[in-house]
Amino acid sequence: MNNNQKGIIFATLSVFLWSTVATAFKINLKYFDVLNMLFYSSFTSFSFFLILKFSHKNKQKISYKYYEILKSALYGLLNPFLYYLVLFSAYEKLPAQIAQPLNYSWVIVLSILSVIFLNQKISFNNFIGIIISFCGIIIISNTQNLNQSIELNIYGIFLALSSSLIWGIYWVLNLKDNRDIVDKFLFNFLFGTIYSLILLIIKNNISINLYGILSSVYIGFFEMGLTFYTWMLALKYSNNSAKVGNIIFLSPVISLFLISFILKEEILISSIIGLILIISGILIQRIKN
Repeated sequence: MNNNQKGIIFATLSVFLWSTVATAFKINLKYFDVLNMLFYSSFTSFSFFLILKFSHKNKQKISYKYYEILKSALYGLLNPFLYYLVLFSAYEKLPAQIAQPLNYSWVIVLSILSVIFLNQKISFNNFIGIIISFCGIIIISNTQNLNQSIELNIYGIFLALSSSLIWGIYWVLNLKDNRDIVDKFLFNFLFGTIYSLILLIIKNNISINLYGILSSVYIGFFEMGLTFYTWMLALKYSNNSAKVGNIIFLSPVISLFLISFILKEEILISSIIGLILIISGILIQRIKN
């Protein structure tokens, strides 16, 4: 098996696993509140990166420099703590078919932040792509006006879009961090776990529920941990990372089928149109002038 075939296998695995997490979020929220869900899933992801760090291929010494620890404390506050706290709260208040495509607006946010903070020039393709994706967000956000059978929580929409802003800020900062990727995520999730545990203790709200813990472990492993690592391997082995990168946008499409099949949500035409516009806008931005 050559490297390109390995890249395709890892990319396909990542897409499939990420397609399941929107459904997993909603299932978990039947057993846990948002904070317990965040704590158990963050701890699971931290455990995964800790095992990965001390596996045979990653036995290099961990850096404990003071400024790097502080950096991880900040990054861990953004992701996983704030990002997933806001994202899970959005899923708590919205149907999965609404929260999931709105969360994909992080690509739009990243394009805008790159212009502001990384001094990147916005091309014609970027501008048109942002406009098209923004139209998709407007359609999804106005689902209630287009379909009177569903009520949308405005605060939930705000949370879903805010999660994209948090992720975009985190990603821009992360680009300037040259540490080993396993080290970065190991410490990020360590601090994210600590933050969520502190908040649980303050609220005296630590819950123990078998189904909640199992679904949180699934989320921590397949949303935050293993799948991110397999995606990095897909990009590493592929001879065309741009094409592999576009495969990821199959994930929300597959996710809609799972949401319909498992959660029994009636998929609305506005959700489909909005998602198509968001993904189309993102793909247009990836086309070279």
